[in-house]
Amino acid sequence: MEKEFDAWNARKKITEQEINRLYTAREVWWCRLGENIGTEQNGKGEWFARPCIIMRGFGPDACLVVPISTSARNHPMRPSVGVVDGKNARANISQIRVIDTKRLAQRIGFLEEAEFLALKKIIGNLFR
Repeated sequence: MEKEFDAWNARKKITEQEINRLYTAREVWWCRLGENIGTEQNGKGEWFARPCIIMRGFGPDACLVVPISTSARNHPMRPSVGVVDGKNARANISQIRVIDTKRLAQRIGFLEEAEFLALKKIIGNLFR
């Protein structure tokens, strides 16, 4: 599959000019993750975006997010997080990352608290 690095670079230049977004943990946002290397999670569509769960904030400019996938593939690193934006969703824990809040494009809503707490527990157990 051909990567669209040049198209992403054009969108990235526009994204850099955005303002930082206000956010809170447990929110789900469309995030401009971009076109990435190898198996790193890419965004999709014209803006290279993907839904992500905000796990933790690091001030007004950065936050820790987990990308979401609608893949039905069952894997310990892809726990179900319920229905997001009308689709069954799984958190892609192996792709957790810190992003600048300029990448936050559009708020989708909140993850249910039970799913959020379960996800935090799984992530926390990665470091034990």
